[in-house]
Order: sequence, then C-alpha cells, then structure tokens
Amino acid sequence: MHLCLFEDDHVAGLRPFVETRATYDLRLAGRTVLATAADAFEPAGLVLHARPLVAEVTRHAHPGAVVNALPDGGDVLFLNGRYVAEGGAARRQLEAAPQDGPRAFVQDDTLVAAWVPDAAARLPDDLLARPALTAGSFDGLPVTTLNDATLLRRPWDLLDTLRPALARDAEGLVDAPSGAPLAERPHATVHESVVGVRDEQIHLGKDTTVKPGALLNAEDGAIVLGPDATVHERAVVRGPCYIGPKTHVKTGANLEGTATGTWCKIGGEVHDALLQGFSNKSHPGFLGHSVLGQWCNLGADTNNSNLKNDYGTVSAYAPDAERFVDTGRQFAGLFMGDHSKCGINTMFNTGTVVGTNGNLFGGDFPPRYVPPFSWGGASGLTTYRLDKACEVAEHVMGRRDTPFTAAHRSLLAELFDRTRAERAEHHD
Repeated sequence: MHLCLFEDDHVAGLRPFVETRATYDLRLAGRTVLATAADAFEPAGLVLHARPLVAEVTRHAHPGAVVNALPDGGDVLFLNGRYVAEGGAARRQLEAAPQDGPRAFVQDDTLVAAWVPDAAARLPDDLLARPALTAGSFDGLPVTTLNDATLLRRPWDLLDTLRPALARDAEGLVDAPSGAPLAERPHATVHESVVGVRDEQIHLGKDTTVKPGALLNAEDGAIVLGPDATVHERAVVRGPCYIGPKTHVKTGANLEGTATGTWCKIGGEVHDALLQGFSNKSHPGFLGHSVLGQWCNLGADTNNSNLKNDYGTVSAYAPDAERFVDTGRQFAGLFMGDHSKCGINTMFNTGTVVGTNGNLFGGDFPPRYVPPFSWGGASGLTTYRLDKACEVAEHVMGRRDTPFTAAHRSLLAELFDRTRAERAEHHD
C-alpha cells in the first residue's frame, strides 16, 4: 500500500505556517503530521501532493517520496494533509478501508481520505497535478461519513493538538536501562546533581547532556530529549515536553508543555509552545500558548501576552478571511511564520500573527497582524526587501549547516509577489 498525503482547498487557513511548507510537514510535537500518519498506517511507499508554491521545497525535504504523481501501480490510501492520525473511530475506519473496498471518507463536506485499489488504473493521470484535492476529485466512489477526525483548520489548532501529541509521541519509548537513575544512563551524560522526578518517564536520546542543577520533572507527563540535546545548568523542564535533536535548553530556563524541532535554542519561561525547528528563543522573557515556525529569532526579553485582561476568548487575524476571527481559546499568544525576527524587549499582544520574513523592532506592541515581508514595529511597517530577506535567510540557514537552495529562493520570491496587496493594505 502507498500512502498519499494531499493538500485541499482549505490550506490557507493555516497561514502563516503553510506559506513555506506543505500542510503535512507541520510539526505536532515530536513528529510531523506526515510522520504521525506514516507511523499509523505503515505504508510500503510514500506519495506527496503539494501546491505549486511548495512543490519544489517538498521534493527537497522528501527525496525518497514521489511528489505530484501517482505511483505506477498498487493501492493508495489518500489522506488529507490536515488530518491528525490519532486514535479514535475515524482512524479505525481508515485502517479497515482495504477490507471495505474503494471509497471516500468525508467529514462536514471535507475530504478526509480515500482508499483506491490499483489507483493508477482507476484515477486520472493528472490527479496530483491539480493544486488541491477535494471530495469531487473522487466522484463515483462510495462515501463513508466520519465524525471524529481531527483536521487542522487554523494555526491555533496546533495548540489543541500539542499535549495529546506529546503524550502519543512518548508512548513506547524505552530507555536503556529502563527506570535506571538518570546519572546511570550509559548513552547520555547526566551530572550527578541533576534531579529527576519519575525517571521512568524521562527518555534520553543518544549523546544527550544534562548539566549540574537541572530539574526534570515528569510527574505530569513524559519528558523526551532528542539525540545531542543539552539541558543547561539550573534549567527546569516540566513534562510533558519534547526537546528536539541538537536543541539547547538554556541556563535557568523554565519549560512546560512545550515541543521543539531540531536545533533550537530555548530559554526564559516557555509554556505550551511549539517551535517547528531551527528557531531561537534563547533569552529571558515569556513565550506562552504560541507557535514559532522555522528560522525565527526572538530578541532578549521578548514577551507575549497569552491572556486578555477580561479573560475572554482571543481573536486573531486570518489572512485568508481578511479579518479577525474568534479563536475560541482563552489562551492564545504569538503565531510567527518562518524566518521572522524581533528585536530586544519586543512585546506581542494576545493573538498576534506574524507572516513569513517579518522583521520587528522598537518599543510598544507591533500590530496584531504583520503581513509577510514586513519591516518595522508599532511606529509603522514598510516592506522588507526580498533580496535582503533572502540574504539573511541564506546566512542564518548556513549557521545550522542547511543550504538555502534555489527552491527556497524561488518560493520566497513567489510569496513576496503574492502578498503585495496585503502589505499595501496593512502597511502605513
């Protein structure tokens, strides 16, 4: 069986994070949407459908996958790239699909999945060349209605799925030896002064380092440190948490309910936050109920508000709807797209959305919506030049041994052109 992750016509609701990646490459906690689906369904081969904007970077990110073409033969389970393959009735129905014959699975008029035996013979050759797949793409198949499938719709949905994903990602992890005192884990370096609570819930990857005086408290959820991760002196990590490979938890940090991707730097107080990878929040300051893309950097003493003074639900700007929408959440902080940066002492209001390549600085609060390629702050925004943005991106990515490819440059150039009207509307 091949597994095909596809993008539908509701992708734009997940801006700013889908401005630079396919929906299924969004990190949930320790794993992406794609990795979670692959682990759930264990396909023999992987096929990816990606919008034209992100097709080339998707090929670069997944060299072993077939992109935007049906496999030559075999059965295919098509999965919406916004579907989170957690447990529940929906997943059981999808797992049983091969026994039930070809069909489409729909929830609230949204195509969640389709099971198509011998897909290349049954489907149009150009199916995956289309920019979006919908229920209409599989006309003629019997339809099964799902009721409990989790579909990501807005950036803040990643906060709803964060803690459940942290719990799922820790299931089945085995340390060697299981339950041994932390300082006796042979594959990690843990100082004897480190305090661990519920050691059996603390999972250390190969070559992790935990320095003197750190506290790892897994009473309320597992703590996972990826390979080569480092927890520095006097840092406090309270589970559930996932600390990605090569990530540094800085001295005196206070983390809870947080997940990072690869090679982040994280310090200060961080509560219920998700860092997609390669981003820095190194210094004192508060980051709560927030999501950062890749290649972001928050200056020293950056703080975000995650709760309104009246304790009401938080609104946030939805670029696809061109208006503020109710998140339905009492706690919602900062949602910052890839390659965005802010200077020291920056303050972000509740429900602030920053597009790709924002560069913010100065006192007071910047606007609650910052379009892609914006430069400035509370005193006003202007356009962040494309050539300069690409120059900085190339330098920053090089510092993490990651090439800034022609595909990256082309994507940013197209995104810059596509968002000119937004900048004209929101800039001074």
